Amino acid sequence: MTFRSGRRQLRLAANLAAATMLLSACGGMSEPTNETAVAAGKDCQSKTKVRVVLQWVAQAQFAGYYAAKEKGFYDKACLDVTIQEGGVNIVPQQVLSAGNAEFAVSHVTKTMVTREQGTDLVNIGQVSQRGAYLQVAWADSGIKSLADLKGKRVGSWGYGNELTLFAAMKGSGVDPKKDAKIIQQPFDMSLLLKREVDAAQAKTFNEYAQLLEAKNPKTGKLYQPSDFVAINLQDTGYQTLEDGIYARDGWLADKANQETAVKFLKATYQGWGYCRDDLAGCVDIVLKNGSALGKGHQTWMLNEVNKLIWPSKAGIGMMDKASWDQTIDIAVKAGVLKAKPSADAYRTDLTERADKELKAEGFDVTGDSFQPETVKITPGGQ
Repeated sequence: MTFRSGRRQLRLAANLAAATMLLSACGGMSEPTNETAVAAGKDCQSKTKVRVVLQWVAQAQFAGYYAAKEKGFYDKACLDVTIQEGGVNIVPQQVLSAGNAEFAVSHVTKTMVTREQGTDLVNIGQVSQRGAYLQVAWADSGIKSLADLKGKRVGSWGYGNELTLFAAMKGSGVDPKKDAKIIQQPFDMSLLLKREVDAAQAKTFNEYAQLLEAKNPKTGKLYQPSDFVAINLQDTGYQTLEDGIYARDGWLADKANQETAVKFLKATYQGWGYCRDDLAGCVDIVLKNGSALGKGHQTWMLNEVNKLIWPSKAGIGMMDKASWDQTIDIAVKAGVLKAKPSADAYRTDLTERADKELKAEGFDVTGDSFQPETVKITPGGQ
């Protein structure tokens, strides 16, 4: 594994220097160490129990939540947080709607579909600022654009993950119901590698790396990007917001729950800040929490996920209205949503409070100086 370790060390040193200056000026407002965070948690008279349900199993896509727990940020906020993994049969927005979690991590489009069905889900923190959808084909397939999917076998995960793809296909003149054969795709790239589909759904941070981690049986060497055509849906005009934090509007009606939400957001954002500034350390936390994928793959994933979050020009978790409007417009035009959700489908006040407190403590909420690492692909992601 190769990293731009010098750049990372400089960034960490700069953050440490800034925290030290703030400590001198303000009497101890720098980001707590793991030990001090845990100690602060022990001072809580009681801890509020909350549950957050993820979209999938433990992996670097959700590293910030695991880091917030491991580094003691939730403890410091007097929260007892249970992180619930998602899965094929676990739909986070449905778990949240049923009252079986206080928070859920989900995409805007599929959560708004659930909201349109009569739930009161509301976005309170848009962690991911950019999308990561790809549709990947073999370089020799003749597929170079979404329009070329007409008459092809198109792999899709389903479970709400197909909504943006279908919208993009329709926008390119390809009706998924009539013009292509949609094939249920497992959450890996096996169908594409076996050429059982002509194009497969992927994310920049996960399945695309799985392709590059696989060996070409003809050469015995790893596949290269030149072996594939990766159509980036964001680049074709279908930039849709993905991982955000949701709660129920009815639950938030209680002011005490609003305070809990602010604490949860603040601690979670600290977790993502840690993962931004210490890639290797954060990967170790993910692996400790039972990831089925190897260190090499998780390092690639976290590096790519960081690119989706940082920089956050208005502050981590802040919703960009233009990006929201674009995401909703795409869904409505494609018939995924019948109508635009009401203005209260997202709120920024809770994240604004969390970010304000973090800034006062010397935490970098925008990550303007963030630079991704250079990660080397490893065989099988090990």
